[in-house]
Formats: sequence, structure tokens, C-alpha cells
Amino acid sequence: MENENHNSKQKQELEVSDILRKSVRVYLRNPNFIIFTFLTSLPLFCIMVYFEIYLQEILVETCNILNLSYGHLTRYDSCLDLINRFNKDYLLKLIFVGFIYMVPLYVSEFVSAAVTVDLASKLHSREKKMTLKEMFETPFHLSRLRASFVTSIYVLFLTTTHQLGLLWIVLNYHVFLKDISFYVLLAVICSIAFAKVLRIYLEGSAMWNMSLVISVLEGIYGVDALAVSAYFSSGNRRRGLFLMLIFFAWGHLVRLSCYLIGRYEQGNAIFVQVGLSCMVNPLKWVVCMIYFHDCKERKLEKKTDEESGKDVKNGS
Repeated sequence: MENENHNSKQKQELEVSDILRKSVRVYLRNPNFIIFTFLTSLPLFCIMVYFEIYLQEILVETCNILNLSYGHLTRYDSCLDLINRFNKDYLLKLIFVGFIYMVPLYVSEFVSAAVTVDLASKLHSREKKMTLKEMFETPFHLSRLRASFVTSIYVLFLTTTHQLGLLWIVLNYHVFLKDISFYVLLAVICSIAFAKVLRIYLEGSAMWNMSLVISVLEGIYGVDALAVSAYFSSGNRRRGLFLMLIFFAWGHLVRLSCYLIGRYEQGNAIFVQVGLSCMVNPLKWVVCMIYFHDCKERKLEKKTDEESGKDVKNGS
């Protein structure tokens, strides 16, 4: 009985480093899983390369427009000059990049995430290793795939709106507050707002990604999946925040490194950047899967303890 209580306590104390360690262990115990995730990530890799090339062009062009505009605008000038610099060609590129992100890129990322979570859960729940052939022959319920896709639409909407919020704060800071000592207070307020929105975004990302995991593994979808995810996440959001912060920092670090070192003209830099991102992306979903199982176990144990306490109280 003491051993069982000790094991239960160990489960309850699973921290960020433990989740990451268990996720890496899923790969180390199953080398074929590395090959499987590599092969299933190839479509995502190809689309992401195409997306990143256009995105880097948009970033460079946006920086050039904002820097040029700032040099010609004063505090009393109208912002119409700034708006006019975003010409028709720029807007068409922006719409095209948005389309790539919303449709082919996100669909390929969703398929990769769904098959990764499903197989990783099977490997995590049993010690038996699987051959590469067995991995590809493992059946995946189409009904759950459709349900998961519905959830992914909610996740896409929530993720995109928060990312746009972060981008809006950054653009406002860059255009209106840059190098203006008079607006130091506003710059501080803007920085605090960015940190606040970023925290909400990271905590939300852990919950939203968990809802997709729930759809894949449990068959619950849409608002119900988000509600279940919110229930399991309550009391565990600090861990979710730090887990998502790791992958958020990694993704933006490799993108920023590519932009600063080689810019978009260097095709090799883009391939390295996308390769590093695609290498870590399956690990992120394994982390989300283990995070979900741990949160679920915590909630069930807590519920069991509460019910046991009520029974003892009623019995006494």
C-alpha cells in the first residue's frame, strides 16, 4: 500500500523536465518512431519551405516600409503616407502567405500531429516495440480524424487571433514608439501588454494543443474538447506555459537566426531553419500527449481522493 501511495505521489510530482525526459524516451526506446515521424513530416517540410521563403520576403519588405516611413513621418504627420506604402503587390503577397498558412500548411501540420499523437500514445502505453511496417499499418479511425479536424479549426482560430494580437502590439511599438523618449511610459505599457498577451497565448496553446490530443485519443471534438482540456489544465497551467515557451522560443530563435544571418536570399538557411523546426515539431506533440495523460491522471486521482474523503466522512 505504501509503494502504491509513493508511486501515486511520484506521478503527481511530474514536472516540466520529467515530461520532456519521458517524451525523449519514447523516441530512444523506438528508433523506428524517429523514421516514422521523419517520413510523415516530409509533406510538412516541403510546404513549410515554400511558406518560409515568402514569409521572409514579407518580413524584409515590411521592415523596409516601416523604417522608411518612420524616417519621413513626424509626430504631427498623418498615417496615410504609411498606409499608402503598403501597395497592392504587398497586400497580394500578404494574402497569399495567409492562404498558405491557413490551408496547406496547417492541414499538413494537423495530419502530422494526429498520426504522431496516435502512435506515440500507443508506444507510451506499452513496452513492446513496433517495426516500421507495423507503424504504417496501425489503423487510424477516420471518424476521430474528422472529429480532430473540427477541433483543429477552433485551435487555428484561437492561435491566429492571439498571434495577430502579438503582431499588432509589436507593429504599434515599432511605428509609433521607436526612438521617441517622450513616449517611454507608453513603451513600458506596450511591453507589459506584450508580455501579458504572450503569457495568455502560451497558456492557451498548451490547453488548445491538449484539446487536439483529446480529440485524437478520446474522440471528443469541438467545444467539448476545449472544455475537457480546460478542466484538465486547471491547476497545471504553469507547466503548460513553460512547455509551450520552450517550443515557442525554439521556433522563433531559428527563424530569427535565419533572418539575421542569411536572410531569405540564402536558400540553404531556409532549409536548415525548416529542418530544425520539423525535427522538433513531432517532439512537441509527444510532449502534449504526455502532458495530457499526466493532467488526466492528476485530476482522476484528486477526484478519487475527494470521493474517498466524502465516503469516510459519511461513514464516520
